[in-house]
Amino acid sequence: MAAAAIASADGNGSLRRLLRAGLLTAVTDGLFSSVLSVAFYHSTAVRLFQGVASTLLGPRALEGGVPTALVGLLMHVGVAFGWSAVFLFLAGQSRRLQQMLSSRKGIVKVAAVYGPCIWMVMSLLVIPVLTGRPPAITRRWWVQFAGHFPFVGLPIVHSIGGRRSA
Repeated sequence: MAAAAIASADGNGSLRRLLRAGLLTAVTDGLFSSVLSVAFYHSTAVRLFQGVASTLLGPRALEGGVPTALVGLLMHVGVAFGWSAVFLFLAGQSRRLQQMLSSRKGIVKVAAVYGPCIWMVMSLLVIPVLTGRPPAITRRWWVQFAGHFPFVGLPIVHSIGGRRSA
Protein backbone atom coordinates (compact mmCIF):
# COMPACT_ATOMS: atom_id res chain seq x y z
CA MET A 1 0.00 0.00 0.00
CA ALA A 2 2.93 2.36 0.58
CA ALA A 3 3.89 2.00 -3.08
CA ALA A 4 0.34 2.94 -4.11
CA ALA A 5 0.48 6.04 -1.92
CA ILE A 6 3.83 7.05 -3.43
CA ALA A 7 2.54 6.37 -6.94
CA SER A 8 -0.54 8.53 -6.39
CA ALA A 9 1.71 11.34 -5.13
CA ASP A 10 3.78 11.03 -8.31
CA GLY A 11 2.18 13.60 -10.61
CA ASN A 12 2.82 11.89 -13.93
CA GLY A 13 2.45 8.31 -12.66
CA SER A 14 6.07 7.35 -13.36
CA LEU A 15 6.37 5.10 -10.34
CA ARG A 16 3.08 3.38 -11.13
CA ARG A 17 4.19 2.81 -14.71
CA LEU A 18 7.56 1.50 -13.54
CA LEU A 19 5.93 -0.92 -11.09
CA ARG A 20 3.53 -2.16 -13.76
CA ALA A 21 6.31 -2.54 -16.35
CA GLY A 22 8.70 -4.34 -14.00
CA LEU A 23 6.13 -6.77 -12.63
CA LEU A 24 4.49 -7.48 -15.98
CA THR A 25 7.84 -8.02 -17.67
CA ALA A 26 9.12 -10.26 -14.88
CA VAL A 27 5.99 -12.42 -15.14
CA THR A 28 5.70 -12.61 -18.93
CA ASP A 29 9.40 -13.21 -19.54
CA GLY A 30 9.59 -15.64 -16.61
CA LEU A 31 6.65 -17.64 -17.96
CA PHE A 32 8.05 -17.57 -21.50
CA SER A 33 11.43 -18.85 -20.35
CA SER A 34 9.89 -21.41 -18.00
CA VAL A 35 7.64 -22.84 -20.72
CA LEU A 36 10.61 -23.07 -23.07
CA SER A 37 12.66 -24.81 -20.38
CA VAL A 38 10.01 -27.37 -19.55
CA ALA A 39 8.28 -28.00 -22.88
CA PHE A 40 11.15 -27.68 -25.33
CA TYR A 41 14.42 -28.03 -23.45
CA HIS A 42 13.26 -30.84 -21.12
CA SER A 43 14.43 -29.00 -18.02
CA THR A 44 12.66 -27.33 -15.10
CA ALA A 45 11.85 -23.81 -14.00
CA VAL A 46 14.01 -24.42 -10.90
CA ARG A 47 16.97 -25.25 -13.12
CA LEU A 48 16.25 -22.18 -15.27
CA PHE A 49 16.44 -19.82 -12.31
CA GLN A 50 19.43 -21.65 -10.85
CA GLY A 51 21.09 -20.88 -14.18
CA VAL A 52 20.22 -17.22 -13.74
CA ALA A 53 21.72 -17.29 -10.24
CA SER A 54 24.85 -18.96 -11.58
CA THR A 55 25.77 -15.78 -13.44
CA LEU A 56 26.60 -14.22 -10.06
CA LEU A 57 27.09 -17.24 -7.80
CA GLY A 58 28.99 -19.44 -10.22
CA PRO A 59 28.34 -23.00 -11.44
CA ARG A 60 27.69 -24.31 -7.90
CA ALA A 61 24.36 -22.45 -8.00
CA LEU A 62 23.12 -25.29 -10.21
CA GLU A 63 23.47 -27.60 -7.21
CA GLY A 64 21.86 -25.20 -4.73
CA GLY A 65 18.28 -26.39 -5.00
CA VAL A 66 15.35 -24.08 -4.42
CA PRO A 67 17.36 -21.46 -2.49
CA THR A 68 19.55 -20.64 -5.48
CA ALA A 69 16.52 -20.79 -7.78
CA LEU A 70 14.93 -18.13 -5.57
CA VAL A 71 18.09 -16.03 -5.85
CA GLY A 72 17.83 -16.39 -9.63
CA LEU A 73 14.15 -15.44 -9.55
CA LEU A 74 14.97 -12.31 -7.54
CA MET A 75 17.73 -11.47 -10.01
CA HIS A 76 15.28 -11.96 -12.88
CA VAL A 77 12.78 -9.57 -11.27
CA GLY A 78 15.55 -7.06 -10.60
CA VAL A 79 16.67 -7.16 -14.22
CA ALA A 80 13.06 -6.66 -15.39
CA PHE A 81 12.78 -3.59 -13.17
CA GLY A 82 16.20 -2.35 -14.28
CA TRP A 83 15.38 -2.44 -17.98
CA SER A 84 11.97 -0.91 -17.24
CA ALA A 85 13.70 1.94 -15.39
CA VAL A 86 16.09 2.45 -18.32
CA PHE A 87 13.16 2.74 -20.70
CA LEU A 88 11.29 5.09 -18.36
CA PHE A 89 14.37 7.33 -18.33
CA LEU A 90 14.77 7.17 -22.13
CA ALA A 91 11.09 7.91 -22.71
CA GLY A 92 11.29 10.87 -20.39
CA GLN A 93 14.32 12.31 -22.20
CA SER A 94 13.43 11.87 -25.86
CA ARG A 95 10.66 13.92 -27.46
CA ARG A 96 10.94 11.76 -30.61
CA LEU A 97 10.44 8.60 -28.56
CA GLN A 98 7.46 10.20 -26.81
CA GLN A 99 5.93 10.98 -30.20
CA MET A 100 6.41 7.38 -31.32
CA LEU A 101 4.75 6.13 -28.13
CA SER A 102 1.62 8.16 -28.85
CA SER A 103 0.24 5.43 -31.12
CA ARG A 104 -0.19 1.67 -30.85
CA LYS A 105 1.82 1.20 -34.02
CA GLY A 106 4.64 3.26 -32.55
CA ILE A 107 4.57 1.26 -29.31
CA VAL A 108 4.87 -1.98 -31.28
CA LYS A 109 7.73 -0.60 -33.39
CA VAL A 110 9.65 0.61 -30.34
CA ALA A 111 9.06 -2.70 -28.52
CA ALA A 112 10.26 -4.64 -31.58
CA VAL A 113 13.59 -2.82 -31.24
CA TYR A 114 13.89 -2.43 -27.45
CA GLY A 115 13.16 -6.07 -26.48
CA PRO A 116 15.74 -7.65 -28.79
CA CYS A 117 18.26 -4.94 -27.86
CA ILE A 118 17.87 -5.94 -24.22
CA TRP A 119 18.61 -9.56 -25.15
CA MET A 120 21.68 -8.54 -27.14
CA VAL A 121 23.10 -6.43 -24.30
CA MET A 122 22.41 -9.14 -21.72
CA SER A 123 23.60 -12.11 -23.78
CA LEU A 124 26.52 -10.50 -25.60
CA LEU A 125 27.85 -8.23 -22.86
CA VAL A 126 26.45 -8.58 -19.34
CA ILE A 127 26.32 -12.38 -19.00
CA PRO A 128 29.75 -12.97 -20.64
CA VAL A 129 31.34 -10.33 -18.39
CA LEU A 130 29.78 -11.90 -15.28
CA THR A 131 30.55 -15.50 -16.20
CA GLY A 132 33.80 -15.10 -18.11
CA ARG A 133 32.33 -17.24 -20.92
CA PRO A 134 31.77 -16.03 -24.48
CA PRO A 135 28.20 -16.04 -25.80
CA ALA A 136 26.95 -19.03 -27.74
CA ILE A 137 24.79 -17.99 -30.69
CA THR A 138 22.63 -21.08 -31.05
CA ARG A 139 19.02 -21.80 -31.95
CA ARG A 140 18.09 -21.09 -28.31
CA TRP A 141 19.78 -17.69 -28.56
CA TRP A 142 17.65 -16.80 -31.58
CA VAL A 143 14.46 -18.01 -29.86
CA GLN A 144 15.26 -15.70 -26.94
CA PHE A 145 16.10 -12.88 -29.36
CA ALA A 146 12.70 -13.19 -31.04
CA GLY A 147 10.86 -13.76 -27.74
CA HIS A 148 12.23 -10.57 -26.24
CA PHE A 149 9.97 -8.52 -28.51
CA PRO A 150 6.60 -9.77 -27.22
CA PHE A 151 7.61 -10.95 -23.74
CA VAL A 152 10.03 -8.19 -22.68
CA GLY A 153 9.89 -5.23 -25.04
CA LEU A 154 6.13 -5.03 -25.36
CA PRO A 155 5.30 -5.16 -21.63
CA ILE A 156 7.92 -2.52 -20.87
CA VAL A 157 7.13 -0.17 -23.73
CA HIS A 158 3.36 -0.46 -23.39
CA SER A 159 3.42 -0.06 -19.60
CA ILE A 160 5.76 2.93 -19.69
CA GLY A 161 4.67 4.57 -22.91
CA GLY A 162 1.08 3.49 -23.45
CA ARG A 163 -1.80 5.86 -22.90
CA ARG A 164 -1.64 7.18 -19.39
CA SER A 165 -4.35 5.72 -17.19
CA ALA A 166 -4.93 6.24 -13.50
